[in-house]
Amino acid sequence: MALVAVIAVAVGLYLFQPWRIFTSSTVIEDVPAVATTAVESQGPSAAPSPAAPVAPVALPRELAAGRLISHEHTSSGTVRILELPDGSRILRFEGLDTSDGPDLRVWLSNAPVVEGFAGWYVFDDGAYLDLGALKANKGDQNYEIPAGTVLSDYGSVSIWCARFAVSFAAAELNP
Repeated sequence: MALVAVIAVAVGLYLFQPWRIFTSSTVIEDVPAVATTAVESQGPSAAPSPAAPVAPVALPRELAAGRLISHEHTSSGTVRILELPDGSRILRFEGLDTSDGPDLRVWLSNAPVVEGFAGWYVFDDGAYLDLGALKANKGDQNYEIPAGTVLSDYGSVSIWCARFAVSFAAAELNP
């Protein structure tokens, strides 16, 4: 009987990871940008000029944005989809603040963002694209969107708990 209880507690701890209520992590990533340096041709033996002009930093272009709403856990922050100067795209959380949890993922989805309990479970009902594990439950974070992804197929983003099939937070993406 004691062995069954120990096994039940171990399985419960593994599944629910209750210590995550008290844990938190922060990741602060910059918006990727590309800087180019203009170098004048001065011949093969000439040293580069110490005051070589630097071209302005090429800034990303915002394609869509939204504000997170809380679902299973109180959450806040903004989401932006940015196209970088090299043509690649990222999903970026800014000012993210949510709870830590087991197996949190970042999903682009075609599901509508519904407030309240009704919105907790809709994101795995249709098409979604998993951008990877949530890096931290706080901060500014970038997630690469695979080349060839048709962004018009996805109108929302969810911080999805794969372990319990529930959304922690979601945002509608507006152009």
